[in-house]
Amino acid sequence: MLHTAKKSAGILAAAIMAGSAGLIPAAAAPPASTESGQYFERTATYPVYQNHPQGESAVSAAEISTVSADGKTLVYTDALARQVGFVDISDAAHPKGLGSLPLHQLGSAEDEPTSVVAFGEYVFVVVNTSESYSNPSGRVDVVRIADRSLVRSIKLSGQPDSIALSPDGKYAAIAIENERDEDAGDGGLPQAPAGAVAILDLIGKTPADWSLREVPLTGGTAAKPVALDVLKKAGLDTPEDPEPEYVAINAKNQVAVTLQENNGVVVIDLPSGRIKKAFSTGSVDLDGVDTKDDGKLNPTGSLRGVPREPDAIAWIQDKYLATANEGDWKGGSRGFTVFNANSGKPVWDAGSSLEQMALSQGLFPEKRAGKKGIEPEGLAVAKFNGVDYAFVAAERGNFVAVYDMGNPKQPKYLQTLPTTNGPEGVLPIPQRNLLAVSSETDEAENGVRSSINLFAFGADNPQFPTLSARGDKLVPFGALSGLSPDLDHPEKLFAVSDSAYEPMIYSIDAASGTVEQSMPVTDQGKAAELDLEGISHREDGGFWAVSEGKKGPENKLVRIDGAGAVQQEVALPAEIAGKLGKQGLEGVASYGSCASEEVVFTLQREAECEDFVRIGKYLPASGEFNWYGYRLEAPANEQTWNGLSEITRLSDGSFAVIERDNAVGEHAQLKAVYQFRLPEASSKRVQMLEKTLAADVLPVLEQGHGRTQEKLEGLAVAGNSQVYVVTDNDGVDDATGETVFSALGAESEVFTLGGQNAVPTDEAEESSASASPKAEASFSAEPAAQIRPQRSGESDPAAQAESATEAVGLADTGVNSLWLLPVGLLVAALGAAAAVKSKRASKG
Repeated sequence: MLHTAKKSAGILAAAIMAGSAGLIPAAAAPPASTESGQYFERTATYPVYQNHPQGESAVSAAEISTVSADGKTLVYTDALARQVGFVDISDAAHPKGLGSLPLHQLGSAEDEPTSVVAFGEYVFVVVNTSESYSNPSGRVDVVRIADRSLVRSIKLSGQPDSIALSPDGKYAAIAIENERDEDAGDGGLPQAPAGAVAILDLIGKTPADWSLREVPLTGGTAAKPVALDVLKKAGLDTPEDPEPEYVAINAKNQVAVTLQENNGVVVIDLPSGRIKKAFSTGSVDLDGVDTKDDGKLNPTGSLRGVPREPDAIAWIQDKYLATANEGDWKGGSRGFTVFNANSGKPVWDAGSSLEQMALSQGLFPEKRAGKKGIEPEGLAVAKFNGVDYAFVAAERGNFVAVYDMGNPKQPKYLQTLPTTNGPEGVLPIPQRNLLAVSSETDEAENGVRSSINLFAFGADNPQFPTLSARGDKLVPFGALSGLSPDLDHPEKLFAVSDSAYEPMIYSIDAASGTVEQSMPVTDQGKAAELDLEGISHREDGGFWAVSEGKKGPENKLVRIDGAGAVQQEVALPAEIAGKLGKQGLEGVASYGSCASEEVVFTLQREAECEDFVRIGKYLPASGEFNWYGYRLEAPANEQTWNGLSEITRLSDGSFAVIERDNAVGEHAQLKAVYQFRLPEASSKRVQMLEKTLAADVLPVLEQGHGRTQEKLEGLAVAGNSQVYVVTDNDGVDDATGETVFSALGAESEVFTLGGQNAVPTDEAEESSASASPKAEASFSAEPAAQIRPQRSGESDPAAQAESATEAVGLADTGVNSLWLLPVGLLVAALGAAAAVKSKRASKG
């Protein structure tokens, strides 16, 4: 048995193949010019627990953020930890935590920050101090950024939500929401006291000179508010309880305020404090959306008269308003809308296009289909390189959609930026050509951590998605758990989805990274109840698949015909199935035809009382099973485990498997491909295998600078001899939902081909698993970096660098122009690759 340390030889190739931008830190990149690209690319993902004194055990979340005048210090609210956090983003590729300011130092340990905005040397921290829904209160703390000292506290009349600063620095506006108690009565409106808008006049030399005034949005008294005529005439839902949510100020010093539960917007003139306009945001009809939480990605539903109920709002060219239509208690239109601010009439609406985009990129949260879908919540508009860009954050879809708003009446979709879970705060930083997105969901037990996501402007091409459904036909997908070559089409692959959805088989054009078709897997005409974890295209037509059971006996091999119908289910021998836990079958590879067909499959983890993972061979003609033993790498720590998640057969008859840990993000240590050969002779004993590391895939998963995906699940060699891998996005459930699809390079470069079949080197205890079960019984953007294996004699960094360079030279990818890069940058990159190797070796 050969235990090989992780290889780093391919890491440099991965960086180069991704493009020359991957070699230059974002902070060192020149400002965007008219010749720069129009896209954003992710530079870093910073989990905010790293900025908390308790570290990984902390419950901490970034929600709303702002940035200092020089664009180098990001400040965010952390309501979970009752603090305000500070992060150094001067190097956008390597953000550094600067610690936090606990609110108990400013007031009480129960105080909750709701919003922040930077102004000169200060940051305004908006704080909810309410003791109850019926007795709301709050304040604005003026904090000096440099030393985090409290300069002044300004009392507010109620519970605040958001704050915005006017472009000229003369005013700040604060939404006093006084939110309803969802547990009181039916949880609806009205509930006193009513909300208002506070205006902070920033006139004077020091904060002591500033003054506060308020614009009431109701008449009457606090206990019995009365609706204003202007809100009544606008047709708002419950105008006597407006509940202002979000504020945005234009260059004319007009503040737009969303009244989410009232499905309306109010525009106020800041100098005079007068309401200039109030209008209902109306409703929308939606077609082509998934409306049922039923385990199906089925965008054939319709919704009629859905109130938009906007959350965030932003000005465009001082004349138009864009709203993110998250919805609350009665609505949520799953998109965003552009309104004429003077008339209050919509001039453009996303309709179902935003949700369909999420479906086509594997980002749709099916478990939210019966509610409000992707829930667009955050929104911001800013100029980059002279062009207005809109950024729309989908809280449940974990992405930000970017639009060119040069013509507000015809927004142009540009790209999708994948984020961590729950993106809410969207902060453009045009002076740095950066975008910061704060994602608030923090569930450490599920591997989900609240993060600051940084993106740099100026890329020539979008970084994401690497796999999507394009063209006229929408093919929703997700939770891809296995890959297989399409034996009839050398450029295509088959993929299968696991139990996150009803089982499906997908056809993928690997060269373009396009999901072209899908086919349901059925059993006697109904959706099959299977947890498919691997698929293999049969030489005789149809497929072999494996279904992982919740219990050992439920694991089975499944033969499926070309129309997706289950033809045969083969149970594992009872003496093996009885020793399995919940991690069962995980991959399958079939070859040969008729009576010569063989089916090789793998379990994920060790069976009870065994120190190896079983790889099996099933002979359909005789029903015979043979067993082989595969020893896993030792886990990095006691909190993680390693297992196998895929198997595929190579052109020379050897096999490759994915071996990975169950760790995500910064904790991921092992995501690799290993190669081995099966002994020619059969045996009643478990024959132990010799494995060789073929590719370290961790650098591929890390090169997008997101949260490293846990489930590297699919591996296949297509008929064009390219090696492909894919991650399982867990159906956007307790996961970021990002699918990584990548080409590792040519089979001959990734693997050592042409060797002889192995001779058994070890035998485990005798196995009597040879029962004969009874059988009952058509459809990446660019491929990413090559990973060239570390051969013998390539252990030193110089040899690795030479090998990586050779691999790049062999690839027909149009990167020959990289030789024009300054020699100093190339040398630095080589050093970085060696450093990564050293770092990984120390981790092991």
